[in-house]
Amino acid sequence: MASPKSIPNAAFKNALIIGLGAFFLAIGLSFISQGLLSRIKSVLPAVLLLLFIILLGILFDIIGTAVTKAAEHPFHAKAATKTYGAKEAVWLTKNADKVASFCNDVVGDISGTLSGAIGVALVVRVTINGTDVVEILFNTLMTASIAAVTIGGKAYGKSYALKEAEHIIFKVGKTIALLQGIWTFSYFSGNQKRGK
Repeated sequence: MASPKSIPNAAFKNALIIGLGAFFLAIGLSFISQGLLSRIKSVLPAVLLLLFIILLGILFDIIGTAVTKAAEHPFHAKAATKTYGAKEAVWLTKNADKVASFCNDVVGDISGTLSGAIGVALVVRVTINGTDVVEILFNTLMTASIAAVTIGGKAYGKSYALKEAEHIIFKVGKTIALLQGIWTFSYFSGNQKRGK
């Protein structure tokens, strides 16, 4: 059992790791998205890139919500029969606080920041030869549209995540197992041994 003094230290260490991870992830995603945006000459592909970033944030918000609701015991039963992705699902539910923090806070905030930046770039591109009034109007509509899609999508996603938590986490577990097979790493299932 952890001592009371070790809990704040562990929380600080976890927050520091997540913060640094968010910093480097934001740099990487921003570099990629801005690089893609600079190569896109027409508005439609830029809008599709914007929608992809928003949907990525919504998807991870769904995962982050589902992992806090999902029960662990159904995955133990599946893991006992060596069901594909079950070990990864157990790991996700055992580390629900860290997974939710990464999905909701790290990816969610980064996608929100990037979608805003891409929205501004789109406004500049579309209104480059327009008046200040046109730019203000388009900027307002862009901001409102991004907010509406993001908030509306997350509201629907949270409702779905709470109803289908185990199903979602099992799908995520299978996806992680597939990626582990492709890239030959076993971080998720390897940590499973501690929880048995």
